[in-house]
Amino acid sequence: MTEGEIRLEESWKGVLATEFAAPYMHELRAFLVAEKEAGKRIFPKGADYFRALDLTPVDAVRVVILGQDPYHGAGQAHGLCFSVQPGTRTPPSLVNIYKEMKSDLGIAPAAHGFLEHWAKQGVLLLNSVLTVEEGRAAAHQGRGWERFTDAVIRAVNDRCDGVVFMLWGAYAQKKAAFVDQEKHLVLKAAHPSPLSAHNGFLGSRPFSKANEFLVSRGKDPIDWTLPPLPEH
Repeated sequence: MTEGEIRLEESWKGVLATEFAAPYMHELRAFLVAEKEAGKRIFPKGADYFRALDLTPVDAVRVVILGQDPYHGAGQAHGLCFSVQPGTRTPPSLVNIYKEMKSDLGIAPAAHGFLEHWAKQGVLLLNSVLTVEEGRAAAHQGRGWERFTDAVIRAVNDRCDGVVFMLWGAYAQKKAAFVDQEKHLVLKAAHPSPLSAHNGFLGSRPFSKANEFLVSRGKDPIDWTLPPLPEH
């Protein structure tokens, strides 16, 4: 993957230069090219592979929310974990995230599932795997993305101070197990999916805890309220 083919904010290009130059990333790029040439639909679109990083410069990261894979239905994924494109029905896990926000902060659920407002405030909405084949969940696991996103988490851990890591579910907790809890706040809870949300996600109050921590470190809190989408 060359810099000319991706949209990526400058600070991350420097931080991740060695990853982009590594053999595994060249192999990953070749795999994605071959999949597209075979007629497979890959989500999100190429320009949005690194959307989470593009919207949230490394020095601006205040909160990290980790997901696993992009949504694999048409019109959903756009590069931010848990978020969907405007006009797409809010997915079940995000419905539960909104439910917890209302319980925690009194914020009424948004009428959409588009989370760029969070990303632009320093909430890194990072999936572990950044691409997927249409209709095939987890189709691109084990192809190299996990190593790349490990490097992203390591960069935030090493370069930033006082970041809140929201680790929902065993997968996210294992992936970010190395995060320095002396420097950062790690909030662990069950995954917000309907299968597990009642096992400790609902009632965990991550949003108020995150803001209290950020304020205690002299940072601005996150405005978790999602504005209405503009009318087209």
